[in-house]
Amino acid sequence: MADNRLRCALVYRLDAGDETSVTMLAKYDHASQYETSPGGSDLYGGRDKSYADAVGMVIGNDPPGATSEAGTIGGFKVCQSEVHQVVYGSDTDGLCLAVITGLKYPSRVAIQALIELHGKYSEQFGLQAKSATTNSLTKKSKPVLQAMCKKYDDLSKVDKSSALAGKVDEVKVQMQDNISAMLKNTEQAESLAERSDQLNEQASVFKKKSTDLRKQMRCKNLKMTIILTVLVAGVLAIILVPLIMKARNK
Repeated sequence: MADNRLRCALVYRLDAGDETSVTMLAKYDHASQYETSPGGSDLYGGRDKSYADAVGMVIGNDPPGATSEAGTIGGFKVCQSEVHQVVYGSDTDGLCLAVITGLKYPSRVAIQALIELHGKYSEQFGLQAKSATTNSLTKKSKPVLQAMCKKYDDLSKVDKSSALAGKVDEVKVQMQDNISAMLKNTEQAESLAERSDQLNEQASVFKKKSTDLRKQMRCKNLKMTIILTVLVAGVLAIILVPLIMKARNK
């Protein structure tokens, strides 16, 4: 079920220590906007609400790399399953942003989305994120997360390469349709040519039979004419000969 859709956006706080502590602050399930039948994966979203915990475990097991520039997000990492991928990164204050996408979604575009989201999110909720409790910012964060997901769900509007690939696919489809139409027309032309040949053969046979039949009818008519002539001559002879003989005798 690998695809190129953006599914979920999540916000975490990373607290450094002997082990990295991961606190989920906000989540937005964008997949529920266009899908109604969850596939049962932990990273799916929709009815399966454990996706945020699953991503938190991924981040905890493999935290983002360190970023040296304050106020920016970096250290991006990509974790893939059979059907999804998680892209995440964090800033120097421990604010960690993540998205879940289909495997065909370009990770560079996901990183671009996280960078843009970080600028807006840290500006609005940066101070609150430092002390917020689990899931306490989900309702407040929804407009920001929703806007980002809506914008970056359509790759053709945010990525030139994807837009170009989409146009190439459209051209491919159009070419395939044209080739199919040409093949169909060729088949129809061949079928018409075959029918035309059959009609020509049938016409030739009909013409030959008509000629033979005309000859046969002429022969029959000639025979009938001869027979009728002979009969008429015989009848006349039978009638006239006695009359002539009687006339001579008188």
